[in-house]
Amino acid sequence: MALLLRPSAPPPHLRLLLRRLLSTAPAPPRLLPGPSPSARLLFRPRVVAAAAAVPQRNGVAARALMSSTAASDAMQEKRVAGEYTAANVQVLEALDGVRKRPGMYIGSTGPRGLHHLVYEILDNAVDEAQAGYATEINVVLHEDNSVSITDNGRGIPTDIHPQTKKSCVETVLTLMHAGGKFGGSTSSYSVAGGLHGVGLSVVNALSEALEVTVCRDGNEYRQSYSRGKPLTSLSSTRLPDESSSRQGSCIRFWPDKEIFTTTIEFDFNTISSRIRELAFLNPELRITLTKEEDDAQVQHNEYCYAGGLVEYVAWLNTDKKPLHDPIAFRKELDGIIVDVSLQWCSDSYSDTVLGYANSIRTIDGGTHIEGLKTSLTRTINNLAKKSKTIKDKDISLSGEHVREGMTCIISVKVPNPEFEGQTKTRLGNPEVRKIVEQSVQENLTEYLELHPDVLDSILSKSLNALKAALAAKRARELVRTKSVLKSSSLPGKLADCASSDPAESEIFIVEGDSAGGSAKQGRDRKFQAILPLRGKILNIERRDEAAMYKNEEIQNLILGLGLGVKGEDFKKEALRYHKIVILTDADVDGAHIRTLLLTFFFRYQRALFDEGCIYVGVPPLYKVERGKQVHYCYDEADLKELVNTFPTNASYNTQRFKGLGEMMPLQLWETTMDPERRLLKQLTVDDAAEANIVFSSLMGSRVEYRKELIQKAASMVNLEHLDI
Repeated sequence: MALLLRPSAPPPHLRLLLRRLLSTAPAPPRLLPGPSPSARLLFRPRVVAAAAAVPQRNGVAARALMSSTAASDAMQEKRVAGEYTAANVQVLEALDGVRKRPGMYIGSTGPRGLHHLVYEILDNAVDEAQAGYATEINVVLHEDNSVSITDNGRGIPTDIHPQTKKSCVETVLTLMHAGGKFGGSTSSYSVAGGLHGVGLSVVNALSEALEVTVCRDGNEYRQSYSRGKPLTSLSSTRLPDESSSRQGSCIRFWPDKEIFTTTIEFDFNTISSRIRELAFLNPELRITLTKEEDDAQVQHNEYCYAGGLVEYVAWLNTDKKPLHDPIAFRKELDGIIVDVSLQWCSDSYSDTVLGYANSIRTIDGGTHIEGLKTSLTRTINNLAKKSKTIKDKDISLSGEHVREGMTCIISVKVPNPEFEGQTKTRLGNPEVRKIVEQSVQENLTEYLELHPDVLDSILSKSLNALKAALAAKRARELVRTKSVLKSSSLPGKLADCASSDPAESEIFIVEGDSAGGSAKQGRDRKFQAILPLRGKILNIERRDEAAMYKNEEIQNLILGLGLGVKGEDFKKEALRYHKIVILTDADVDGAHIRTLLLTFFFRYQRALFDEGCIYVGVPPLYKVERGKQVHYCYDEADLKELVNTFPTNASYNTQRFKGLGEMMPLQLWETTMDPERRLLKQLTVDDAAEANIVFSSLMGSRVEYRKELIQKAASMVNLEHLDI
């Protein structure tokens, strides 16, 4: 039974939805014609400096008549200034290289890199749990934007290292590639996620301050650092008798403001998602996450899932209709441990496969994912023919048909994993694939032969997927054969741009012909295309592939954007536009259309989010005119703030835009389409599991969860803001 203590009553899937739906950041009012603040722009205009006028002499530039001697002297001076000798070669000591190129180690210096610091320390603590020495980890987000992570493992060794002649604590905190996880006879970990010996030292280098506390052998050791350099020596204090058995490590760090380009603020929900994953993957581990303000706990979650991957799959399928109980099995061979749990659902038409290696999410897949998919397809086909469900020898189920509606988690523990880079997004061990294939074939065959009813439901689901694919074959071939380079194959309502370069081209998807007409007149035809939609598109979360390909609006999107066929490998070069902007009205219908489009993009071609191609345009809600000045406000708060800046007796006129079709083409250009002044929000998927739950809950066929969501959120809604 999983233990999950929450600070509030709603279950996790509802709290997730409430956060996503009710957390918005107001945009500042805009004053035209001046450009908006650069901090609010996702696109910066390209500035091409005009060449200075060069005086002509008989049709030849005067510069061309420079004497060869002068040119030679200038070239000689340039060579002297650009000499490349040993004096030009810099040798960065210790952790200076990390501070010089932080993105190489943490991915970026924005919010993602900031949270990566927490994950590095957290993964080290989890490694202690995987080794069997830690059972509890406490993560605290302090009010001063520092983070402390404490575990009850063995504690970092404190004795003098024979090579560095420094304490082991200082060695692992100040030297790159120093750690106990390199494998071999001297390694302290049979399985670990931290392999390169750089995680802790990188966090130290990128922190304005760091404090380490170690408890072991009845003593408490402390040391302070700043930007990778020790400020104090390692001090030791004898623990009281009642605490003498305490052991473990505590790292508290303050990220360096000189390194990170954004405001240093840790997001509770982002870290919570990662901790939930780790708790699912390590059933015997308890992790707590606390956020403090004014020396008091304002948020506190505790995660412990005794059911492991079975509970993980059940959590992902909370709002779906499962065909059977989760199937789970484990295999250990040659020191490699494979854990798999999977379940099919009748009301889902896509698959969710999440892979982990040593508790690290491998978002780019790897040999364990490849082995799983290959063996799964082979096993289901063999059982289908053995049970005479498929009698034709020439017919076989493809992997896409077999996995339709399936949710699967695979976690492998590998003594010597081969990851790609420090971010560890793909597993490369070839031996893992063989073991995974063998494990899936043996265990899945045994389970399904003992449970023929489960096999029948899975085969029925897969055959329905095959029939739907055959029924949609003509539509698929239409999509496949129509070249996006031929004007005759493009949707009739698409107003294309003149540029043929996808990198500089962008398309606005707008609702209705009225908004489409204004957008077509107000756009920059050189690089902006417009595609009007007729009403609301099909909700593909509730429909199969055949119905999707037969829908005219869906076909227009596929052809107009160059998305290709669902299930095929994504090719960014095949896209006709690298910026896809969803532009809808600021009302309930507009929000619904936007959600339908996001559902389509997420289910049909999720890689669009990974490549940063999906944007949402933010049109203004109010236009305020005072004299010759024009202000645009994006919500009630903006309007109120703007009006408060006017004198008491000021005269002004306020216009509320009910839809994009009401805006004049020039207004639409100035507020929503002009790259220098518009406000766009780029959408990315940081957590595929949570995103999957959000789309399933909001757009799926089960209404009881949405009803419960509305009931729970009713008290949080401002009735004055309801669009009724």
